[in-house]
Amino acid sequence: MQCNIDRQGRQLRIALGVVTSLLGAGLLAAWAIGALAGEWAPWTGIAAMLSGAFMIFAGVIGWCATRAMGFKTPI
Repeated sequence: MQCNIDRQGRQLRIALGVVTSLLGAGLLAAWAIGALAGEWAPWTGIAAMLSGAFMIFAGVIGWCATRAMGFKTPI
């Protein structure tokens, strides 16, 4: 996992990871207090939190999985 994104890409990746994690936590909280019903809510919240954590990790180390696969990204 070599660094393949610049400072701007790292900052964006970390910011998006934080937002995604917070949205996942909010979804889980809404489900826990009964504002959301159904089996999808906790699983979607957990998936969002894990995805956000991965984005934060990738941003901190400066690695982009999409770029590692050979795709060009604008940021």
